[in-house]
Amino acid sequence: MDTKNGGFIGQIDSNEIINIEAEKGSVLNARILWTFSSAYKLTKNEKHKNTAKRAFDYIFSHFYDTEFGGIFWSLHSNGTPKDTKNHIYAIAFVIYGMTEYYAVSKERKALEVAIDLYKKIQKYSFDSINKGYLEAFTQNWKNIDDLRLSDKDANEKKTMNTHLHIVEAYANLYKVWKDKSLLKIIIDLLHVIDTHFINEVTGHLKLFFDENWIEKPDVISYGHDIEAAWLLLQCAEISQDATLIARYKMHAIQLTNSTKEGIDEDGGLWYELDLQSNQLIAEKHWWPQAELMIGFFNAYQLTSDTAYLDTVLKNWNFVKTYILDTLNGEWYWGINADYSVIKKDKAGFWKCPYHNGRACIEIINRIKTIKNE
Repeated sequence: MDTKNGGFIGQIDSNEIINIEAEKGSVLNARILWTFSSAYKLTKNEKHKNTAKRAFDYIFSHFYDTEFGGIFWSLHSNGTPKDTKNHIYAIAFVIYGMTEYYAVSKERKALEVAIDLYKKIQKYSFDSINKGYLEAFTQNWKNIDDLRLSDKDANEKKTMNTHLHIVEAYANLYKVWKDKSLLKIIIDLLHVIDTHFINEVTGHLKLFFDENWIEKPDVISYGHDIEAAWLLLQCAEISQDATLIARYKMHAIQLTNSTKEGIDEDGGLWYELDLQSNQLIAEKHWWPQAELMIGFFNAYQLTSDTAYLDTVLKNWNFVKTYILDTLNGEWYWGINADYSVIKKDKAGFWKCPYHNGRACIEIINRIKTIKNE
C-alpha cells in the first residue's frame, strides 16, 4: 500500500525493493481489486474486503476518466495521469474488478462504472462491420497508430488476449446485471472467438489479426492456451446455451491436450514457442503455471481422467519448489531453463496476485464442488 500518495505502490523489484516513484498501472490496480474482492468471497476476511475497497476508491478517483469515460493506462506515482490512452484490455479488467467488488460490497458506484465502461467499449471498440473489438484509442476515443500493450506484442488491431478478457469481464458483469442485450453480446463474442481465435487443426490459439481478420502469425502461447481452455467454458456456461457449452467443452479438452506440448519433465510449463524458428522461449513464468493448474483440473472434472489431475499435482510441486517465494511471499516472476530466478518484478505493471490468487481460489472452490458431489 502507498501510504504517501494513496492506492498501491507501482513496483516492488526482484530484490524486494519498493520503488515509491514507479508509475501506477491500471491493470495492476484492477487486478488487485478483483483478487481481493474474490478472496473475500472465500475467506470472509475483512482485511481482504478493505484492500478491495482501497483499490476501488483509488481507481474511481484517479484512473477513471470522468471527462471522456475511459480508464487511464497509467498514472505518475502521485496519482496524476501519465499515459491517457484507452486500452480496451485495461478497461475490461476494470469491469472485471468493479463487478467482483460490487458482488461483495453492493457499492452502487462500482456497478455504474462497470456499466459505463461496457457501453464505451461497445460504442467505440466494437467493429460492427467485421465483428470483434479494436485494441486501443486516444483519451477522447480517436484512432491511434500504436495499439500494443507492451513491446513484445504485435501492433495489430484485434488480439486474442483482449477478446478473452472482454468476454471474461462481460460474463462477470452479467452475473450482477442480468441485461438481455449484454447476454446476447457475450454469446456473439463467444461465436467470434470460436470462429477466429481457436485453431482446431493445431489445438492452439491464434493471437493477432488485422481488422479484416487476416491473421498475423506470431507465437504459440501455452499460458493463454490453457487459460482460454477453462475460462471460455466458464463464460459459455453463463449463456445456458447447450450447443455453445458443448462446443466450448470440446475446445477445453483440445486446448488442454495441446498445452501438454509445452510441459517440461519437471512439471513446469514453458512460456512460448516461436513458430518462425521453432524454438522455445525457455522460461517458465509464474502465470502460465497458475493457469495450467485450473485448466488441467477443469479437464479432470470434465472427463474424470486422473491423468489431468496428476499433471496438476506435478505442476503444483514445481511451483512450490521453484516459483513460490517461501521467504518473502508471493511468486517469483519465473525461472530460466537453468532454474535461476528471472530477475523481474515481484509486483508491478504486469505482476500482481490475479493469476496465482485466482488459481488458488478456483482450485479450492472446485475441490469443494467435487467433495459435495
